[in-house]
Amino acid sequence: MPLHLQSLQDFTREELTGFITRAIELKKERLDGVKHQQLAGKSVGLIFEKPSTRTRVSFEAAMYGLGGQVIFLSGRDTQLARSEPLKDMARVMSRYVDGMVVRTFGQNVVTELAAYSSVPVINALTDLHHPCQILSDVMTVIEKKGGIENQKIAWVGDGNNMANSWIQAAERIGFELILACPEGYDPDSEILKNVQEKAEKPIRLVRSPEEAVAAADVINVDVWASMGQEDEQEERLAIFQPYQVNDELMAKAPAGAIVLHCLPAHREEEITEKVLESDRCVAFDQAENKMHMHKAILEIMIGGREE
Repeated sequence: MPLHLQSLQDFTREELTGFITRAIELKKERLDGVKHQQLAGKSVGLIFEKPSTRTRVSFEAAMYGLGGQVIFLSGRDTQLARSEPLKDMARVMSRYVDGMVVRTFGQNVVTELAAYSSVPVINALTDLHHPCQILSDVMTVIEKKGGIENQKIAWVGDGNNMANSWIQAAERIGFELILACPEGYDPDSEILKNVQEKAEKPIRLVRSPEEAVAAADVINVDVWASMGQEDEQEERLAIFQPYQVNDELMAKAPAGAIVLHCLPAHREEEITEKVLESDRCVAFDQAENKMHMHKAILEIMIGGREE
């Protein structure tokens, strides 16, 4: 049976740590001029129903950087646009490529592809989860703070797929997480309830962004309207305005707190230009780490490396 990455909940603490440790090693090796060829002769299919810049380029750069090849398929390029059963697509693609990286809307798409695929299926984003992004974010926190287990992480804004994956990471890896979301925009209630029952450290949902950042070592922010929610943009702008990460909110946080943003950023909406461009914001280091993390994921899952 192939190893699939559908959500962070599918992996143990040791396995998640393995991804992060290997990504840090690969990053250092690249800086040292090491040429990676672990996936020479391998190919991966990128199946993207949702368009992307950073996720596509970072996965392509990661695969090429390991000596492998990439076949990119947008939604209109696949039989998904013509209602081909997912189980048929999975079984056909498995005979062409050594792995599939899928960026789509419904989590059910990743789940069904994984059920019928004989090669690894990697969730590059669904409306419910964004596991690869959160692994690279945790990597960034470890680089900047020297570890994560003793850090207090704050999430400010929409309880979206990023928030759901941060919740799962907090339970699995073992760090404190506080989420500040406006009423009606909470993370998935089932995911939150399940992890709160098992977590070693507090995972809390509050309404006040000031409360969330008051003792935070890391402040995480994302766009207020995700892809597919464009028709809600104006309504969300009004509801989320008190959740903007700006100088006033940062003044409530400890002096050493850093800011994460997965990008793209809507300046003067969820985050101000001043905060985004400040030394406290590590968004561009975070974006670079996507490539190193994707290298680690591809190497371990497609190359069969044991971590």
